Amino acid sequence: MIKGLGGLGGFGDLSKMMKAAQDMQGKVAEVQESLDRISVTGESGGGLVKATATARGELTALDIDPSIFRPDDKEVVEDLILAAIKDAQKRAQERSAAEMQRVAADLGLPPGMKLPF
Repeated sequence: MIKGLGGLGGFGDLSKMMKAAQDMQGKVAEVQESLDRISVTGESGGGLVKATATARGELTALDIDPSIFRPDDKEVVEDLILAAIKDAQKRAQERSAAEMQRVAADLGLPPGMKLPF
């Protein structure tokens, strides 16, 4: 027997670390699944165009106020739609990052640590 290692050597601590890693992996997977159920809405044109997406960034709905449908404003409408989609995607990224940071904090990880690894 190697002196100072005791009965299981360092395997008791290793077992605890493996269990903690499995718990962490489970929580990260849980949050990633929940991102599909979280909706964010981006807007442009003062709310004339709204794009809704999941927190993963998947576009799920587009709402356009009928008052903007004039043939001479086609380019403006296209720009508003694009701006609303980009806003929704940005909000999705922010929400996703916030959810992952919440999980990291719950797991006692240092602030700023990116999940998943």
